[in-house]
Amino acid sequence: MADAKPVKARLKMKIKAGQASAAPPVGSTLGQYGVNMMDFINPFNEATRDMGGVTVTAHINIYEDRTMDFRVVGEPTDDAIRRVLGIEKGSGRPNTEKVSKKLSQAQLTQIAEGKMKDMNAHDVEAVKKIVAGTARSMGVEVEK
Repeated sequence: MADAKPVKARLKMKIKAGQASAAPPVGSTLGQYGVNMMDFINPFNEATRDMGGVTVTAHINIYEDRTMDFRVVGEPTDDAIRRVLGIEKGSGRPNTEKVSKKLSQAQLTQIAEGKMKDMNAHDVEAVKKIVAGTARSMGVEVEK
């Protein structure tokens, strides 16, 4: 890959799907690198329009010639767990204080299937283990 463009910056931003705008954080972050923010906002909103307004992570590469590309990673696992359980936050001390709600096997499978394309795993069972680990680190118990 000798002819690859030199990368000026690699950014990660959490943005609501289909709702990127020139307002911060998108406008202020991209503006400091001198790129046309509409070159990101319009394609991002188009690509994420059908995701229902969940918060997704955009990985953005900005090149020396002021061009850019991006890829969208789905909803963060901890956000998905909080959304499914209807809680605002996990436990501040997950080993000693547990969250009042438990994650059922059905909910675990639902989240794992949604995360499958973003994970480095070959089957849903492996992703379920990853999601269960995230849940435990938030103080959420997983039903057996």
